[in-house]
Amino acid sequence: MGCDGGTIPKRHELVKGPKKVEKVDKDAELVAQWNYCTLSQEILRRPIVACELGRLYNKDAVIEFLLDKSSEKALGKAASHIKSIKNVTELRLSDNPAWEGDKGNTKGDKHDDLQRARFICPVVGLEMNGRHRFCFLRCCGCVFSERALKEIKAEVCHTCGAAFQEDDVIVLNGTKEDVETLKSRMEERRLRTKLGKKAKKPKVPESVSKPGVSEESPGPSKIKTGKPEETNLDSKEKKASSAPKSAAANGSSSGKVGKPPCGATKRSIADSEESEAYKSLFTTHSSAKRSKEESAHWVTHTSYCF
Repeated sequence: MGCDGGTIPKRHELVKGPKKVEKVDKDAELVAQWNYCTLSQEILRRPIVACELGRLYNKDAVIEFLLDKSSEKALGKAASHIKSIKNVTELRLSDNPAWEGDKGNTKGDKHDDLQRARFICPVVGLEMNGRHRFCFLRCCGCVFSERALKEIKAEVCHTCGAAFQEDDVIVLNGTKEDVETLKSRMEERRLRTKLGKKAKKPKVPESVSKPGVSEESPGPSKIKTGKPEETNLDSKEKKASSAPKSAAANGSSSGKVGKPPCGATKRSIADSEESEAYKSLFTTHSSAKRSKEESAHWVTHTSYCF
């Protein structure tokens, strides 16, 4: 069966043993983490932002991801914890003066030194190539090495002087343990802000209103200003003037003269001490009384009496 032509197979060709675990090249992994965007896999270019887990992104890629969250994007899981642009911090990076980039390699015949980094620590001078641990501050976005934090212990930023706390320090591209601690801090921080927003919301007072009853609060136009003596006099004059008007209106509307109150005696105008000219104005005066001959006869005529 086979082996024609005098071929002699070896043991590893016939017997299949366990597969060897493929080892990831550390240099290539570091280059991918520190020189390329985690979301778009493109070269990092300013403005560069970092999330609360310490991963590096291009700001344009984060904005595009937030605007178009489609399920087809396989790399969207790496940024699933980014809910808004407030969850990322724009970094203040210090350029490395020894980094030439692609200027000296125009023909493609020059060796690229992967250990050379674009950015350095502004305090110690270490290159940000993954060989040394770097971190940034959430409050200001300044980036420096972890060695600078340990050697120069201060409660303010070494670059801009902004005050920070231990919770604001985030390690860039840390280990799995660092990512777990940063994730727990992120969840606690977001829960704290959520509870703070609920506490700041004003409570609406519950007003119990009865049907058919309306309470009107006096507005600024209804409030009267002035001296108390003048207001009292005005109110008395208004009451005195409104009393005869209301009585006359009631009498005219009903057509009947109001009866005097109980115990009041009837007084005739003829018995009064007024002058004759004044008394002649009333029908009870003798000059107003006429005989039947002097009184006129009125005949009413309607059109429908024929």
